[in-house]
Amino acid sequence: MERIDSTPDNLSGKYLGTITEDFIKVAEILREGSYQMRTRNISKHPIFVMCKSEVAIGQVIIAKQTRDVNWHYNVSMMEEFVQRALISSDSTESFINAYKNPDEFCCLFVVDEGNTNFVFIPYPEDDNNGL
Repeated sequence: MERIDSTPDNLSGKYLGTITEDFIKVAEILREGSYQMRTRNISKHPIFVMCKSEVAIGQVIIAKQTRDVNWHYNVSMMEEFVQRALISSDSTESFINAYKNPDEFCCLFVVDEGNTNFVFIPYPEDDNNGL
């Protein structure tokens, strides 16, 4: 796998539909995973790897065959990406500056057919409003 640019960016429209469709089904699991990583001081910058085929980054938290989803999800963090040189150490500050509020956005690293990219997708808002 090639080293990637550390500046998170939006993916092309090719993936937007399938990412959104899957994300709605797994958003609460990912939000809780992000919260646990941050409150346990594991990492301030959780990254969820979203891939069609299994990859050796992070730990599997959702396998596509175990849920009605099209993607596997692994939990990782910025520190692992730096260690593996997927984010260059001199780009860490740029990545941190681009990293969006993890209470509101999920940081996804999308891997498919040799293409890789970061995308931040907002978690669905809670519609209960106390009802």
